Amino acid sequence: MELIEKILCEENLQKAIRKVKKNKGAPGVDKMTVQEVEEWFNQYKEDLISKILNKQYKPMPVKRVYIPKPNGKQRPLGIPTVVDRVIQQAMLQVLSEIYEPVFSEHSYGFRPNRSAHMAMEEVLSYLNEGYEWIVDLDIEKFFDTVNHDKLISILRERVNDSKTLH
Repeated sequence: MELIEKILCEENLQKAIRKVKKNKGAPGVDKMTVQEVEEWFNQYKEDLISKILNKQYKPMPVKRVYIPKPNGKQRPLGIPTVVDRVIQQAMLQVLSEIYEPVFSEHSYGFRPNRSAHMAMEEVLSYLNEGYEWIVDLDIEKFFDTVNHDKLISILRERVNDSKTLH
């Protein structure tokens, strides 16, 4: 089974829909809510899958909102549509099986079965071992500056599937 077929299989899509509904979140530019997504997929799923397989699918623009930061500045945040979040979640579920084993054991952000609390426990264990320094990094506008060609190249090292990575 090709990777794209695993991503788009009924079981994986249903799991992604459940996860997106559980996470709630605001509507995107199309104003669809998470409560409406299951009905939408029942009606339009086959057309969406066809567009993805034929490389005609394009995510909708994100809804731009601004979150206040402690320093008084604002952090821009893009909210994808609920449908795009389901597709992203379906991809995450399959790709995480491939990439989770190679991620650093010291990485906690956006990782399954990991939390900020667990990261703090690791920091405390280092302090108890006598370490005295902590480096906290926040790369400004990091996601806005990701080189997508380089990212796809890195993904291709483990995912050799032109239907998924094009």
